[in-house]
Amino acid sequence: MTNFDERQFALLKDKIYELSHIHIVDSKQAMIKNRVAKLAKDMDYDSIDELLKAVDKDKKIAQEFINVFTTNKTDFFREAFHFEDLLDRVLPNLLRGNRTIKIFCCASSTGQEPYSIACTALYAKKLYPSSTRIEITATDIDTQVLKIAQEGKYEVNPAQEQWPKWAEDEMHEFFSVVDENPRLRYLSAKPKLKNLITFRQLNLFNKVYPFNAEEFDVIFCRNVLIYFTKNDQMQILRRLFGLLKVGGTLYLGHSEGLHDLVVDTEKLGRKIFIKK
Repeated sequence: MTNFDERQFALLKDKIYELSHIHIVDSKQAMIKNRVAKLAKDMDYDSIDELLKAVDKDKKIAQEFINVFTTNKTDFFREAFHFEDLLDRVLPNLLRGNRTIKIFCCASSTGQEPYSIACTALYAKKLYPSSTRIEITATDIDTQVLKIAQEGKYEVNPAQEQWPKWAEDEMHEFFSVVDENPRLRYLSAKPKLKNLITFRQLNLFNKVYPFNAEEFDVIFCRNVLIYFTKNDQMQILRRLFGLLKVGGTLYLGHSEGLHDLVVDTEKLGRKIFIKK
């Protein structure tokens, strides 16, 4: 099973792209071999060809296949300047209104990003008291990471994750701290945090999104576009701008950009874009 040939590797790459649009480069061949071998063993398939036939026939197996190839590296308050901007510029203005504030977090992985957004939202409401509702929609293609996100329980290494000072100070407001020591914190999201977030499965390349045009005030799409081809990145960006209200903010990952996309935006720097 581990000695599959170039033909089979090409078939795997094509199937991964067909189902998820994740672009697998040839240098990742060893990683793909290991992941496929484990999946085939777990499902009792003797060959890649058998596995791929099963993927074509069974949606559940196809989803397990997708889950194997997603990358789920994430942390709380990653690229913290985006949360600073959300807290200092975006939310104070939105909280002055009386309509529901809607935030979309796509490719949310195991949930640290949407929970960081929710922490920021609750703290903003503490600083700028308002009865305005805030709704966060968090999606991912991987059903396994969504289960972890919905549970909202995490091990956090303080040495590896740098939380903003306000978040450190407010931690016990947002999370039940099951255990805490200098090396690890065991956190469980409190209901008031979890209630802000709706998690749902979504492939960003689905023909139809379950959202309305210009529905969202804020969109986080960070560190996911890098796994797609340039043309696919442009396709996603067009659709995201279609979901964003005029005046809304899009946050991208530090190595991502708009490429040649023709759209009327104001760039604030540090991958922050405002739809004009």
